[in-house]
Amino acid sequence: MVACGRYCGEQLAATIDRHAPALVIFLCGDLGAGKTTFSRGLLAGLGHCGAVKSPTYTLVEPYSVADFTVNHFDLYRLADPEELHYIGFDEYLDMPGICLVEWPERGTGWLPEPDLTLAISDIQSGAGRQLIWQAKAGRLQQWLQQLPSDEVWR
Repeated sequence: MVACGRYCGEQLAATIDRHAPALVIFLCGDLGAGKTTFSRGLLAGLGHCGAVKSPTYTLVEPYSVADFTVNHFDLYRLADPEELHYIGFDEYLDMPGICLVEWPERGTGWLPEPDLTLAISDIQSGAGRQLIWQAKAGRLQQWLQQLPSDEVWR
């Protein structure tokens, strides 16, 4: 999953408008599916060289990458979607960069529509992970078309 994230990060870096509001990416999957592992690779692909920890207990971990910020959210421990208001989630959306959101279903009603959604699931044979992407229209759909569709990520 790190290799997949790194590859996607390198490719995604070229499509990001560094002066627009944040690109919102939902990361969906069961516990242990690889959401945070994918995020580590994505951040490395965007140029981040430091450690990347899971934001499970902090709710958000910010990372400075080049001339923008990647805010990595984990909503697993959210008791109520309204808590997003109290952590200032809307302010993160106004910043240039990326908002990675793990467990977005915990923020239903408060989260905006994502620009990208990645669903990660185990392949039944145990040979790796299946990644299913969905994107809004435009440049992100073009970006998705460039990704290898038959790759099995481990």
